[in-house]
Amino acid sequence: MKGAVISMLVLVAIVQVIMVKPGEAVTCGQVDASLAPCIPYLTAGGTPAAACCDGVKNLKTITPTTADRRAACDCVKAAAARYPSIKEDAASSLPQKCGVQMDIPISKTTNCAK
Repeated sequence: MKGAVISMLVLVAIVQVIMVKPGEAVTCGQVDASLAPCIPYLTAGGTPAAACCDGVKNLKTITPTTADRRAACDCVKAAAARYPSIKEDAASSLPQKCGVQMDIPISKTTNCAK
């Protein structure tokens, strides 16, 4: 029972980190949490896991404005730089593989100002 309560508290904390309140800018922590389940796909290819696609959908949800998308783009670019084994083709095809139309390119080389 104690383990279940701790697990529930951890889940609530994660949901709070991922959610963005209206008028607040997206953070790199939220972007990283959304895309963390995608690391296996991004480094090995294949098919993205359901949790990865849920994260991609969440990323789209938490970036409704141009400013949010630019901030998220910078976060994605910084995160991609930390994983040199990320396959560029897997990264660029991730939104499409998850069935999400996104205006945030997932790439190490994206110019986020455009």
